[in-house]
Amino acid sequence: MVTPFDAQLRVDEDGTVRLANHLVAHGSDGLVVCGTTGEATTLTDVEHLRVIELVVAELKGRATVVAGVGSNDTRHAVHLTEKATELGADALLHVTPYYNRPNRRGIVRHFEEVAKATDKPIVLYNIPARTGTDMPNDLLAELAQIDNVTAVKQANPDNLAPVDGLELYAGNDDMLADVLDLGGAGGILVASHVVGEQMRRMVDEPDNRRTIDASLQDVYAAMGATTNPIPVKAALNLLGHAVGGLRLPLVEADEHELAIVRRALESHGLLATASA
Repeated sequence: MVTPFDAQLRVDEDGTVRLANHLVAHGSDGLVVCGTTGEATTLTDVEHLRVIELVVAELKGRATVVAGVGSNDTRHAVHLTEKATELGADALLHVTPYYNRPNRRGIVRHFEEVAKATDKPIVLYNIPARTGTDMPNDLLAELAQIDNVTAVKQANPDNLAPVDGLELYAGNDDMLADVLDLGGAGGILVASHVVGEQMRRMVDEPDNRRTIDASLQDVYAAMGATTNPIPVKAALNLLGHAVGGLRLPLVEADEHELAIVRRALESHGLLATASA
């Protein structure tokens, strides 16, 4: 889920609650808050934990809330893990430590430490395009031996395969159909902000999955027109959800990028619905 901001780029608490409810009402079984799409890297710890607190309190018992609590500093990751667990998150999303690029032994030690800090399920997040480090499937299988490590959000299509001991989630919109065909658990997605009901049908209607997936390719592409979450925030604002702008170093979509987003929304009749 994106993190809504107000005109001064402060966290919009009312907007956060509204958007959480909207997404759950339009196809999502649960939400990941304070992940990549939620601009977690530019939230303070106070803001980060407040967003988790708000969404947990609003959705408790109605939808799963997964808290993004990853860091490239193991001590910080442990701290966020402990606090999100106290706040009642149902599960925790942990990205591969980024920038400092630990070796395999360091990655294992990192996840051993964060797993000790919670009794909640941990979802690993493999996204080498952002972290600079890939976790191959044999390493993921090794990490699955750690207590509480139960799933992987796989955003590297080259690694896409079942992993012993882990539920498999699509980390990119265009991987959802493949993950579901492999027997995976679902996806942690961006386009579901705007076409959540259609993506939900891909789960519920396997015979129609490939047709639905083909029909949404332009939306997937639009959500990748530039760095996430720039396009999805633009789309939500066009649809009247008022999620605000982005914190630097992310910048607003330019005219070309906005036109791509607008065309995708128009092609699915979404802007007409929003203005009706």
